[in-house]
Amino acid sequence: MTVPDDDLVPVSVRLGEVVPPEDPEDWTRPLTWVAAAGMLAGPIATLAWFIAAPPTGSHPALPATYLVAALMTGGAAATGATQLGGARAGTATLGAGLFAGLVVIILGVVAADERQVGIASPTLAHAFGAAVAGVAGAGVAALIAAVVARLRSRLVRLLPALVAGLVVAVLAVAGLMGTAQPV
Repeated sequence: MTVPDDDLVPVSVRLGEVVPPEDPEDWTRPLTWVAAAGMLAGPIATLAWFIAAPPTGSHPALPATYLVAALMTGGAAATGATQLGGARAGTATLGAGLFAGLVVIILGVVAADERQVGIASPTLAHAFGAAVAGVAGAGVAALIAAVVARLRSRLVRLLPALVAGLVVAVLAVAGLMGTAQPV
């Protein structure tokens, strides 16, 4: 049995205490930006929507509702594709979707002009529908991301999770909020 060279073992480990690095995130790396953009894509679109042209009614689902759900799911899938290993890819995907969903709902509450008992404001209704659909899509994407995480190509890891998540998100919006009826 050989004793490891003391120069190869960090001082903190030799002293029996593991000290975290001072800057755990390296913001010069492109994958850090992909993960951050993935978590924020849906909330940024929601904020722009509620500022520029907030919804005036709670039903049916608007194109922007579908867009927010799709951006949440796509962003979560992109975040998961930056990770290697099934557990990391799955939890990163689901975590990004849950974070985006929470922020989207908070934006819906903040943008609500008037709060009434028994009825949700249009911004909250659309934010809730998009958030639930986006999280459902992110959940499916997380399962697929965990399965394909061992593949080498990030694009190959992203596409199956993205496609399946988007299908679920679109179907969930339509199921939760209905679609526009032809006149």
